Amino acid sequence: MERKKRLKDTAPKETLPDVETHSEGFRANREARRNVLVEDYVELISDLLSEGQEARQVDIAGRLGVSQPTVAKMLARLATEGYVTQKPYRGVFLTPAGQEMADKARHRHRIVEAFLLALGVSEENARVDSEGVEHYVGSETLTLFEKAIRGNLQQFMQNLPDA
Repeated sequence: MERKKRLKDTAPKETLPDVETHSEGFRANREARRNVLVEDYVELISDLLSEGQEARQVDIAGRLGVSQPTVAKMLARLATEGYVTQKPYRGVFLTPAGQEMADKARHRHRIVEAFLLALGVSEENARVDSEGVEHYVGSETLTLFEKAIRGNLQQFMQNLPDA
């Protein structure tokens, strides 16, 4: 009970930020949500191609756990936006813009996953959680995640007493 009281006494007062700051957070979140699916698709296509496989609709659908018609719709969108090309009776290929987006998404993913692992999150949970978090983390936060990892965050976490 004493600990709860101390935490409550030291917690910052909750006040709303100014309107511009407040709306910027929501705007950034909406923008990230718009890009989540696009980034997931191009990153997966890149991964499949990197492993020497073709990126076929059936493979993409299976890995993302969605139907083939859903994949077909998204691939049409990605083609319209200039991220992929499709060839009849062949797989899907990334354009230079699609590959650049995939590389950036993969880089963010790896940083977030490494950070979660350094915190002590299990491999399975770090993999699953990083799949979502990677899209919402800004560049400043990513830079600090990397700094914490380089600064041996994992060792720091291991030396903390159990709660």
